[in-house]
Amino acid sequence: MKKTTQFKNLLQSSGLEFILEAHNGMSARIAEEAGFKGIWGSGLSLSAQFGVRDNNEASWTQVLEMLEFMSDATTIPILLDGDTGYGNFNNMQRLVHKLEQRDIAAVCIEDKLFPKTNSFIKGDAQPLADIDEFCGKIKAGKDAQRDDDFSIVARVEAFIAGWGLQEALRRAAAYHEAGADAILIHSALSVPDEVLAFKREWGDRCPVVIVPTKYYATPTDVFREHGFSICIWANQMMRAAIGAMQQTAKSLLEDENLLSVEDRIVPVSEVFRLQGAAELQEAEKRYLPKSAQGVRAIVLAASRGTELGELTETKPKAMVEIGGTPLLSHITTAYNAVGIKKITVVRGFGKQMMDLPGPDYVDNDEFADTGELFSLQTALAKLDDEQDTIISYGDVLFNKYIPQALSEEKDEFVIAVDTNWRESVNRHRLADYVRCSHPNSRQAFGSRIVLERIGADLPEGAIHGEWMGFLKVGRTALPLLREMLEEILATPEGRRAKMPVLLNELVSRGRPVRVIYTTGHWLDIDSLDDVVQAGSF
Repeated sequence: MKKTTQFKNLLQSSGLEFILEAHNGMSARIAEEAGFKGIWGSGLSLSAQFGVRDNNEASWTQVLEMLEFMSDATTIPILLDGDTGYGNFNNMQRLVHKLEQRDIAAVCIEDKLFPKTNSFIKGDAQPLADIDEFCGKIKAGKDAQRDDDFSIVARVEAFIAGWGLQEALRRAAAYHEAGADAILIHSALSVPDEVLAFKREWGDRCPVVIVPTKYYATPTDVFREHGFSICIWANQMMRAAIGAMQQTAKSLLEDENLLSVEDRIVPVSEVFRLQGAAELQEAEKRYLPKSAQGVRAIVLAASRGTELGELTETKPKAMVEIGGTPLLSHITTAYNAVGIKKITVVRGFGKQMMDLPGPDYVDNDEFADTGELFSLQTALAKLDDEQDTIISYGDVLFNKYIPQALSEEKDEFVIAVDTNWRESVNRHRLADYVRCSHPNSRQAFGSRIVLERIGADLPEGAIHGEWMGFLKVGRTALPLLREMLEEILATPEGRRAKMPVLLNELVSRGRPVRVIYTTGHWLDIDSLDDVVQAGSF
């Protein structure tokens, strides 16, 4: 169906319809994906995205160029906020021609003088256009259109200018007689009294459109009951975008890194998708980090987590809810965000409750008498040696950049180390501290830093950081890992061994374990306080 016909149907619908403001191709596509049947090409928002005032400071040709991108990006109709028509009747005719060429369905013009000023800036001081002159502009636009379904909406500013109901009705009647397909009645009050009074008097002579920016608290059913045709959400997309950009800009300035914002902004792949790239898969191969595409993860989640008391009486620690979502779900989501889709989870205590869709599961039914290395061996028994593997715990929340950074390293063995280790000491909890070949410093920048020892008993003067529970093993090193696990687990004490035993054994055998230093952006759930803190992670 033609876009002009779609919009005409919205005007003539028996129920209340809604259209959403957009100001560029991206926001227009988002509006359509959200389910809106039409788009409002807001003069305020189009001006704002150019960084100029809503006073016709952006030329009509600049507006037209942006509209073309919006039209190309969508299949739903666009109603342009055409201000005063950008001039006299002659400008109006040329505008209609150019809008039709770009598949724009309709234009709304307001009865003020060119150049216009936004209605919410001292509206009562703004002069209105001569009625006859404005009617001539409407007639010129209707005569110029080639598509019979192209619509012209006449916007009445009498209430904005303080001229009252009778003047609003008089102008609306004249504009309707001149050929306007609909009337947009505007008000700056915080209550809908003016527009409701207008609709009661106007009746059903032609469709009536409203913009409840100021009287936003009014229940939508009130508009339905009074028989309005279209309700325009007129500037919320732009205002929401401004708030998000301000917050992001402030964080980047204060933190001087991307770590604080990456987890709350969309990935680049979502930008590609909204751009409508037919070659999306090829684009992901080109732009997403190549290393993450060939990486899998093993999550060790067999333990109950008795330290959490009643929370883990019947369900495993990895299924404790953080912000209403199981901890394991947070973990898999973070891996998925960097392209790591193949995830194997080792279950144990309460395994029947660990059934989230997505990961593969293997069971350590001897979880009560075995340790982390036994669980790791159980997982590897189900896997081949064709992919690099990141091993992590089922009780650690983390930002996605951590597995991303690990996957990009080429070394056979790589761990992530938090330099903010003193926080663990202050919390009086056990932690896996590490001593490395170099402490984190400017002098060490560019140096290849490797692990020297890991343990909870390191003297404070020898501590360079805290191991975060991540070990990346390159696929060429997986046979060695299997061999070492077999040897360690052959002893009774080895069956209960934890991951640090493996790391120290690697060091003792002269196998370098590469260290990536970072600071914060992870949280291991060791106590009820951690559960509370994790809610805002």
